[in-house]
Amino acid sequence: MKKDNISRILIVDDHPVVRLGITQLISEEPDLQVVADAERPQEAMKRLKEGDIDMTIVDLSLEGGSGLDLVGEIKRLYPEMPVLVLSMHDESLYAERSLRAGASGYVMKQAGTETLIKAIRKVLKGIIYLSDDMVNIFLSKASGGRTADVHKISIQSLSNRELEVFELLGKGMGTKQVADSLGLSVKTIETYRSNIKSKLGMSSSSQLLKEAAVWVNSLKD
Repeated sequence: MKKDNISRILIVDDHPVVRLGITQLISEEPDLQVVADAERPQEAMKRLKEGDIDMTIVDLSLEGGSGLDLVGEIKRLYPEMPVLVLSMHDESLYAERSLRAGASGYVMKQAGTETLIKAIRKVLKGIIYLSDDMVNIFLSKASGGRTADVHKISIQSLSNRELEVFELLGKGMGTKQVADSLGLSVKTIETYRSNIKSKLGMSSSSQLLKEAAVWVNSLKD
């Protein structure tokens, strides 16, 4: 519940410097206050259980879990909680997935500070926030338009978990490492690898790993 008309915010991000930067930015706003931060999904859920949080800002890549899964869990247990995703991941691939998981907005970390504050205020008011480019993509899809990036279209065919596995493989993790990171069996990860190869039209594991690495590197551009 808001106190003294100040919105109390929880930040979930696995980079301490990022959490500090966002906290300092928000602290300049008289009606916004960061009251807690978390590195892992489990820490975030524990803090939310303690109460006095009006909004949560979540990164998609987290230590010990998936940001998309966390968004879904927050909305399941706290359906009235506004959630804003703040991520380095390409919005054309992840914004829609985030909204489906229950988020009320999506901002890329490359966006300006004014954009983040604007998104926070809109989401707190119950308004969905997306960039103008993302709104245009949604409108284009609704009108039957197509995007020209064929590679991106292919990756959009992956499920949330398949996309997560694809990204971890691209970061150089082996099958067992991916399994341990996601809390799944090696056999399950092997099945995901097979599904990804099939969906993306890849003929070998070496091609899968190469394309995954290229994809991860593109996220850094």
